[in-house]
Amino acid sequence: MVTLNRIYTKTGDDGTTALGTGERRPKYDLRIEAYGTVDETNAAIGVVRLHTHDMSEFDAMLGRIQNDLFDLGADLAVPEREGKAERLRVVASQVERLERDIDALNDKLAPLTSFVLPGGTPAAAYLHVARTICRRAERVMVELAARPGEPVGAAGIQYMNRLSDFLFVASRAANHNGAGDVLWVPGQNR
Repeated sequence: MVTLNRIYTKTGDDGTTALGTGERRPKYDLRIEAYGTVDETNAAIGVVRLHTHDMSEFDAMLGRIQNDLFDLGADLAVPEREGKAERLRVVASQVERLERDIDALNDKLAPLTSFVLPGGTPAAAYLHVARTICRRAERVMVELAARPGEPVGAAGIQYMNRLSDFLFVASRAANHNGAGDVLWVPGQNR
């Protein structure tokens, strides 16, 4: 269990922050950017949930995702190192659950005939915002993983890739199962 008695510590006043290992890194470090962008994704999903109280099963999916994103932040804050005891890691079963949720939502949707523009209901529009933040988090994680000595768990990257898919499908579900989708009309304003 986490206990937070003091919110400010002043230890970051020098422009650094601590990883879960205690190692200090500059606040612009790519690992900090990775878990910060995961946190942004989580906050955006929190805004979505302001509009999903009347959709209990859907809202429960989003709540599970928010918890998973905290797991992912903890995973990224403690890089895997040889010989070190394992910490909290995102695992394949979390990715698989997300896939089942995608399938459950997608089964109710009509096939797309065009790309979807962000919009429709407030929940759908905010889900698109969350999706774009999620994609950015995934890009940062992939860049971090490509750097020598900066391990990132494969399941974490897979999770973010599936999450962006989930958020897209969820936006359609929040748009009255696709009936309220705003479709792209190529060249409409020529």
